[in-house]
Amino acid sequence: MNSACGVLGLWLALCLPAHALDLTPQELAGKRLYREGVSSSDAQVTALVGASDLRVPASVLPCASCHGSDGRGRAEGGVRPPSLEWQRLAGGQGTRQANGRSYPPYADATLARAISHGVDPAGNRLDPAMPRFDMTLADQRNLGAYLKRLAEERDPGVEEGTLRLGTLLPGSGPLAEAGQVVRAVLQDGIEQLNQQGGLHGRRLELVVLDPGNNASSAEHALERLLGQEQVFALVSPLAPMLDQQGAAVLERHGVPLVGVAPRSGGSPQVFDPLPALPEQLFSLANHAREGLGLSAGALRVVYAGAEQAAAAQALHLRLQQAGWSPSPVQAFDGQAVAGEGILFLGRAQAFASLASVLRDAGRTPYLFAASSQVASALPALAQQWSGRLYLAYPYVPSDWTEQGRASLAGLQRRQGLDARHAALQVSTLCALRLLSEALRQVGRDASRERLVLALEGLHGIETGLTPALGFGPGRRQALAGAHVVAVSLPGPQFATAAPYRPLAEHP
Repeated sequence: MNSACGVLGLWLALCLPAHALDLTPQELAGKRLYREGVSSSDAQVTALVGASDLRVPASVLPCASCHGSDGRGRAEGGVRPPSLEWQRLAGGQGTRQANGRSYPPYADATLARAISHGVDPAGNRLDPAMPRFDMTLADQRNLGAYLKRLAEERDPGVEEGTLRLGTLLPGSGPLAEAGQVVRAVLQDGIEQLNQQGGLHGRRLELVVLDPGNNASSAEHALERLLGQEQVFALVSPLAPMLDQQGAAVLERHGVPLVGVAPRSGGSPQVFDPLPALPEQLFSLANHAREGLGLSAGALRVVYAGAEQAAAAQALHLRLQQAGWSPSPVQAFDGQAVAGEGILFLGRAQAFASLASVLRDAGRTPYLFAASSQVASALPALAQQWSGRLYLAYPYVPSDWTEQGRASLAGLQRRQGLDARHAALQVSTLCALRLLSEALRQVGRDASRERLVLALEGLHGIETGLTPALGFGPGRRQALAGAHVVAVSLPGPQFATAAPYRPLAEHP
C-alpha cells in the first residue's frame, strides 16, 4: 500500500469515531474493547471459551463479533446473541425474563460479573457460547461505560430526517459523459424515492464528488466522502483508478458499496449488480462445452492490458476447478495465439487487432468475449468471424418487461438521456434498486453492518430489466452468469445461443 493510502487510513481512523458519537476517553477505551478486544493499557485481555475454558486473545472474539457493532446481536451457527442495549439490560423495575429464567435488571457490578464469570444478575449461567473475559477492573469499567452509550451511536450519514449516500463521478476526462449519465440516474431515482416519502421517515441525500484523473486525487475524494461528508454508503462510483486500494479502505471501515466491483478482485463490502468478467466468460466456456462440443483442453485464456491479468488468472483457475484443462494464460502482444477456442479479456481495439492477426495467419478459432469490453469492435470485423464469435451479455432485451421498459423510458425522458448509454443506465438503476430494497429491510435503526446483512439476504429481486437479482453470504455478484449471444457478420446481427442460467445450474 502506498503512503497516500496509509495517510488516508490514519485520517479516517482518527476522524470517523469523533463524528459518529462524542465519547469520553473512558467510553472510547470501552469501544475499542468492544469492537477489537484490545485494552487501552498494556494489559492482556483474554477470552475463555467453552466448558474447558480454552484461552484465546480477546481480539479473536471481541464482543462485536457476535453482538454486532450496534449491539443488537445477530443469529449465527444456531445461536442468537441477545441485544446489549443498556436500556433493555437495566431498564424497568422488577425481574426480567430470558430463556425461561428470571433475573433482576443489570447494574454495574452484575454486568462486570456477567463479563468475567458468565452469569446473569440472578446467578444463572449464560449461554455456553458466551465467552468469559479476563480483564482488569479498569477495562471492565471502560467496557460498561461504552455499553451505556452503545444504543446512541449511529453510523456516519444517518441522521434523524436524512440518510446520506455518496458516489465518485468524474466531471472531465474520458469518463465524464458516463459520469453525467450515472449522476442523472441516481438523482432521478433518489428524487422518486423522496417523493414517495423517503425510507423510514428519512429523505435520501446524494453527495457527489469528482475523483479527478489519478489515484491520488481519487483517494482524497474518497477521504472527503467518508470523513468530511460523512456518507453512510456508496452507490455506483466511477473511479477505476482506485481499484483494490479503495476497496481496502471501505473494508477497513465497514462502508458498504453497491456498484461495479474492482477489476483486481472483490471485497466483502462491495456488492455488484452485474457478474464480474470471469463469471461472464465462464458462461461462454460452458457453452463451448455444452453447445459447441469443445474438448477440455481446447480453450486458452488471452488478455490484453496489465489491468486484465488478475481477472484472466481468476478465470483460468475457475476453468481448472470445473474440470477443464486450459492452456496457460497468455498476454496478447500482437502475435497470433494458439487454441481452438479463445476466451479474451481486454479492450475493443486489442480484440480487433487479435481477430485481424488470426485472420492473416489463416486461423479462425472460436472467439469468446464480454460484450461490455468488445462490442464497439464488431462492425470492423471480417465476415469470416461470422458464427465463430460469441459474446456474454448480463441481460438482453428479452429480459425487459413492459414495466421495466416504461421505467427506463420514463427515466430517459425526465433526464434527457438517450439509448447510447442504456447499459450504464440499467446497471445504475439496478444498483440503486438493490440498495433501496436493502435499506427498506434494515428499517429505521440503520447501521452499515445491518445493511451488509440485508444485502446478503436479498434474493429474487425483480428489476424488469435483468434476470432476478440476489446476493448471499460470500456472494457479491447479483447475477451468477450471463446470456451467450452468437454474432453474425456483416452487420453485426445477434441471436441468443444460450439464455441466462445461473452457473450453479450447469453440470
